[in-house]
Amino acid sequence: MAKSIKFGLLPRIILAIMLGIGSSYFFPIWAIKIFTTINGIFGNFLSFTIPLIILGLVAPGIADLGKGAGKLLGITALLAYGSTLLAGFMAYFTASSLFPFMLGYNEEIGRSLTEKTDIFTPYFIVEMPPIMSVMGALLLAFILGLGLTQVKGNSFKGVLNDFNGVIIQVISKIIIPLLPIFIFGIFLKMGAEGTVGGIMAVFVKVLGIVLLMQVVLIVTQYLIAGAVSRRNPFKALYTMLPAYVTALGTQSSAATIPVTLEKSIQNGVRKDLAGFVVPLCATIHLGGSTMMITTCSIAVMIMSGMPYTFSMYAGFIMMLGITMVAAPGVPGGAIMAATGLLTSMLGFDETLGALMIALYITMDSFGTACNVTGDGAIAIIVDKIAKEEEEVLPAG
Repeated sequence: MAKSIKFGLLPRIILAIMLGIGSSYFFPIWAIKIFTTINGIFGNFLSFTIPLIILGLVAPGIADLGKGAGKLLGITALLAYGSTLLAGFMAYFTASSLFPFMLGYNEEIGRSLTEKTDIFTPYFIVEMPPIMSVMGALLLAFILGLGLTQVKGNSFKGVLNDFNGVIIQVISKIIIPLLPIFIFGIFLKMGAEGTVGGIMAVFVKVLGIVLLMQVVLIVTQYLIAGAVSRRNPFKALYTMLPAYVTALGTQSSAATIPVTLEKSIQNGVRKDLAGFVVPLCATIHLGGSTMMITTCSIAVMIMSGMPYTFSMYAGFIMMLGITMVAAPGVPGGAIMAATGLLTSMLGFDETLGALMIALYITMDSFGTACNVTGDGAIAIIVDKIAKEEEEVLPAG
């Protein structure tokens, strides 16, 4: 019996984009409107679930940070968040400097992304109002998560963990499987409107810039780790390359933990400390993902003619580093957790959000690889700090 081939999310997204573009050349208007209707329903469902996703992922993720080695936990979390901010602001300054010249505003594309075309309006709309705002969900998640780090007892924590499990099932069993259909519909409509060629050219340029920035970020992380630990940064980076390659295939920081752990120990990090830092960073260190989301969002805003400022992105990047904490270990989990911020802080609508998801997921494996490789640098730094503290404490 022939063994069935299972496509991952990335091949399905790429196939959906190709089929959407190809179908736009011969699909009649009534067929395009069917997919526009499906996209409208799915988009409203996504809007409904965004606050629930934020609450279900962020609150338990913050609560879990209450477990750990006290001061060492704080140091690791601070380094991970600092690395994430470094990646986000590097992406902002690079993209905002280069993209206005590389991409520029295309009036035809901008109109397609921001204006509704009457000829392709949905046959009907199913309203699904969210039960709370995105910012309300974030505030509630922070209150519950931080509160649970101080309260003894596991009853409510168990409820939140169960809710987290439900949300992960919604993402992995409903949203992620339906994403290719959603993206097919978006590119079908854009192809019918004649703007898809310009958008695909942007995809290629953005991918090239992201990959270059990630190389600079990773080298910077290891130069800092090498300076702190007085180890050869390039040798340490070379040791971590198997973790990078593994993450390209798994698209999951969590699934790559065994390799990241093994290579961190080979870099001289003590086994017990690596066993604490690496799994924690797999949850909270998202520099590569933040870099990609920031870069992609600026590209989309420039294409669509939307204004953006440093103050807008400063808040967005700082919130992004927190919101993606404990994003599920499934492909596309980070962008699902970040969708609420794209809507509430950058003003993305359904079409722009779908374009962001498609653009991000095509590069998701590179973001994950960047995340886990950076985990190794953080482990080296934390190991050095822990050793210095152990040397000082007995003398005090």
